[in-house]
Amino acid sequence: MLTIGQQTYLCSLDYAVSLFKGKWKAVIICHLNDRTYRFLELQRALPGISEKILSEKLRELENDRLVERLSYPEVPPRVEYRLTPVGLQLFAILNSLQHWSDSYIAGESR
Repeated sequence: MLTIGQQTYLCSLDYAVSLFKGKWKAVIICHLNDRTYRFLELQRALPGISEKILSEKLRELENDRLVERLSYPEVPPRVEYRLTPVGLQLFAILNSLQHWSDSYIAGESR
C-alpha cells in the first residue's frame, strides 16, 4: 500500500494511473503535447467538454504538476496552458499506450 497525501493506493502504478484517469485528462495532456493553448482554444479542440469540466481538469493537472498555467499581466488578461517537463514525460508514456492500443485493436478486428 502507498499513501500520498490522504489517499491510499495499492501501488505506485495505481497512483500513476490516478493522475490521468477519467474521460478528459489524458486527452488534455495529448493536446498540450505540441504547443501551449489558451483556454478557449483548448476547449474548441475538445468537442463535448464543458467550460466547468475543462477548468476543473486543468486545475487538477496543475495541482499534480503536469500542466503549467501561464498568466500574463495584460489587458485583457491572457492565460495559457502547457505541459511541464513531467507532463511531457507522461505524454510519451500515453503516446506509447495509444500505439499499443491501435495495434491491439487491429489484432482484435481480425
